[in-house]
Order: sequence, then structure tokens, then C-alpha cells
Amino acid sequence: MAIATTPFDPADYLTDGDGIEEYLRSAFETEQVSAITDALGVVARARGMTALAQDTGLTRQSLYKALGKDGNPGFETVMRVAHALGFRLTAERLPA
Repeated sequence: MAIATTPFDPADYLTDGDGIEEYLRSAFETEQVSAITDALGVVARARGMTALAQDTGLTRQSLYKALGKDGNPGFETVMRVAHALGFRLTAERLPA
């Protein structure tokens, strides 16, 4: 008898601001565009793509495309999404 499994979706577990902040911070620390894009997409799904579309002024379809697996969002989209999620991007000096 086969074991029944379900796909893991981290969006199901991002239920509070602290968890979301840590999830995004971890993605940005990788400095990998694909990890950052994926994390923004996961958080967007956790918060609700329809509400995020309204808050950013973008369509749900464009958000799914930009923040999806093969997405490549422009900087303006990243800024709009981050702001709508209640975050801002800041500069931090790298250690020497």
C-alpha cells in the first residue's frame, strides 16, 4: 500500500509577520535571484495574490508570472511587492 503524500508549500506556514520577515531575510541572504523571486512568490501566495494585486496595482496574472518558477521580475515589481507586503529594501555594507 502506497503512502499518501501532499506537496509541501511553505506559504501554508507563513502566518505571521515575524515568520514572513525571517523567510524573506533568508532568501535575500542567499543573493540568488531565483531564491528571492521564489520567496516573494511564496509570501505573496501566503498573503493572498488578489489583495497583493490590488495593493501593487498589478494584475494577478502578471504577479504569478513575475513571481513564478521561471519569473524574472523587474526591480520596480520587486519594490512594489515588497512595499505592499509591508517591507522595504535597504542597503547594508558587506563585511570586508
